[in-house]
Amino acid sequence: MTTHQSSKVLHISLWVVQILLAAAFGMAGFLKISLPLTELAAKGMGFVNHTPEMMVRFIGASELAGALGLILPAVLRIKPILTPIAAAGLAVIMLLAAKEHIEQNESVMANVILFLLASFVAWGRFTKAPIQAKN
Repeated sequence: MTTHQSSKVLHISLWVVQILLAAAFGMAGFLKISLPLTELAAKGMGFVNHTPEMMVRFIGASELAGALGLILPAVLRIKPILTPIAAAGLAVIMLLAAKEHIEQNESVMANVILFLLASFVAWGRFTKAPIQAKN
């Protein structure tokens, strides 16, 4: 595979991961800002039982902002540096979520996978396949 082909494969792979992450974090964030805590707990988000409501809403807003940041700056090519910054922020959120799940003796597999995917986007868009700003 030539350098150009591998660069194109990386670029497409990054876009696929960005879209999947944006969908996952967008849905999770929307639920956290819109549903009552009792419904969130019933949907398996047990952390809401011992987390202040404003913190749950803040986490949801952060996930929504991260989801938008994965897509909009890159698509619009306006301040595209925000895309890898959003990915890095979502990776941090997954580290904090994993800590919470460990403390509750819950699985961290989803957190690890999302952390790795967000880290891949941050790495790729910071170093290997950055999106160029519109002139």
